[in-house]
Amino acid sequence: MNDSLKIGYLGIDVGSVSTNLVILDEHASVLAAIYRRTQGQPIRAVQQGLGELVAELPCPVEVMAVGATGSARHLTGVITGADVVKNEITAHAVAASQVVPDVRTVLEIGGQDSKLIILDNGIVTDFAMNSVCAAGTGSFLDHQSARLGIPIEEFGRYALASESPAHIAGRCSVFAESDMIHKQQVGIAVEDIIYGLCHALVRNYINNLSKGKSLNPPIVFQGGVAANAGMKRAFEDALETEVVVPAHHNVMGAIGSAILAMELELAPGETGFKGFEITDLDYRTSSFACNGCSNTCEVVRIKVDGKTLARWGGRCGKWEMRDGKLERKKERVNW
Repeated sequence: MNDSLKIGYLGIDVGSVSTNLVILDEHASVLAAIYRRTQGQPIRAVQQGLGELVAELPCPVEVMAVGATGSARHLTGVITGADVVKNEITAHAVAASQVVPDVRTVLEIGGQDSKLIILDNGIVTDFAMNSVCAAGTGSFLDHQSARLGIPIEEFGRYALASESPAHIAGRCSVFAESDMIHKQQVGIAVEDIIYGLCHALVRNYINNLSKGKSLNPPIVFQGGVAANAGMKRAFEDALETEVVVPAHHNVMGAIGSAILAMELELAPGETGFKGFEITDLDYRTSSFACNGCSNTCEVVRIKVDGKTLARWGGRCGKWEMRDGKLERKKERVNW
């Protein structure tokens, strides 16, 4: 390892399926990146991911600021001391704009949901999310790869070998699987079934999310599913234009949150980052219902070493606490 100290910006994206961490240098180049499974344990995933991230660094890094995003962004922000906490739409849009500055459409498909983001001059003007239907998500493709006995990493190669994609019903994951089984039973080649599935999932994505929105180029495709070359080609066939897949497509949410942290321009030592030592702490989470009014809010509580570190979730804010103190929300933290 090079002994020269670099400054870095940490971005963390914790979702239901994957936990992604990156450290960017002062030029927003990736110094190290980790993509790992959350496995229903977001705190443990962040702790282990931080340890893996340090091991990947080419040189010592002083973390200047931290950004958090994803469905577990609030929890992540508490345990790491994140300086900025933003939603996935903002993080993915910022990251895509870093790769393709004039991007107008962002296609994002993750493990459990999919997103469509429309931009104009770098500003998000519209978006749509689908977390209800599993068809087209990474978890559905993982299931099909296991059923077919083909590693998910090979799906793209099979799809690109197809000369006549089968027509697969893609509006529902149950119907799609039934149709695939039927196509196998009548002897259609597996590569044609796989590429037909890619086309079906792209149709499903466009029908569910675009709904009158114009998907104009430049178009960036990111998320774990972007690794599937068959899905990229199917999008290009459907949209009749080139689709750009970034080199770090699977950690773009984390990259976006790191860039947002960088934009804070914090002075050395001003960050709230609690250090990589948090990998050794014992965090416990619980929740309770507040009966102070008819809202009956569920308040989440996290403890470390038996002491309450933070609480959040109430609409009125009376329970909000961070670092053991009643929270006075800083402007840079979007809780």
